[in-house]
Amino acid sequence: MSVLENIMSLLEVKSLKVHFPVKHGMFGGVHEFVKAVDDVSFNLEPGETLGLVGESGCGKTTLGRAIVRLVEPTAGSVLLDGEDITQMGGATLRARRRKFQMIFQDPYGSLNPRMTVEQIVGEALDIHKLTDSKPARQKRITELLKAVGLDAVYAQRYPHEFSGGQRQRIGIARALAVEPQLIICDEPVSALDVSVQAQIINLLRDLQQQRGLAYLFIAHDLAVVEHISRRVMVMYLGKIVETADARTIVREPQHPYTQALISAVPEVDPETKHRRIILPGDVPSPIHPPSGCPFHPRCPIAQLPKCAEAFPEFREVAKNHFASCHLAGTKIESPRNPVRGETV
Repeated sequence: MSVLENIMSLLEVKSLKVHFPVKHGMFGGVHEFVKAVDDVSFNLEPGETLGLVGESGCGKTTLGRAIVRLVEPTAGSVLLDGEDITQMGGATLRARRRKFQMIFQDPYGSLNPRMTVEQIVGEALDIHKLTDSKPARQKRITELLKAVGLDAVYAQRYPHEFSGGQRQRIGIARALAVEPQLIICDEPVSALDVSVQAQIINLLRDLQQQRGLAYLFIAHDLAVVEHISRRVMVMYLGKIVETADARTIVREPQHPYTQALISAVPEVDPETKHRRIILPGDVPSPIHPPSGCPFHPRCPIAQLPKCAEAFPEFREVAKNHFASCHLAGTKIESPRNPVRGETV
């Protein structure tokens, strides 16, 4: 059950799992599964931005794709406005897709190179029959391009004629075409220059204020997530290990993995030095996750045998601050505080 119960939630994810079969042998028998998303639950309110962070391979993108049914969930439910979209198919699912859209990480690979901008943005209008005439369609495409900061004269150009930031604006316009309530942003700025990242983030914030959009904002950069999100979830090895409001996550992290992520964020002031937490070893295999706490083989404060044997409950360690750690809530030296020793 979700720890953030709210009957007004736009999106409610309950015990979602995505396990990919691993085939072996000549006949392709399935003996193991990659547990990319493993029992994830959370709520997202209308007009809210919920950040999702974690290192590469933790399952962030798979979670986002499972929510919009680009990847089929193995178990669990995804309720949008109270309707479970995991139980839908065919025309029913196609109609519900108007409520949720996705902005992809790669602005180069997510646009069809053989289609013009007008065709890319207008495709959704045609599929959902949102305009009743060619002039109305053209007017709507012009409005969408203007909303994302592009001139209507660009409508007849192809994706290769644009910069990375412009292509991402086209992707945003495509997502806005059906007037969704929820947009899954899958690392929408990670492939862009830093100056362009700021422009796209500000655009997303402006569109949210104008249209009341809700975002699930997936990223690996905590600084970006803190800037745009109201709440943040931290994911490790297919599980949510900590969640709280953005300011609390950054300034008072309770989970040692979150502390390690925050310690890796460069300081703006070169005179400010903080302790860098270097995690030993590699991320464990999602095929054979560790027993007990999945983070314990790399955790600098793990207590054996407890952490290796007992899975930590996802519990409230402070008001509206949840963490899955046996030691959460204990005083752990903040990686943001200047200390002697190793610095970055």
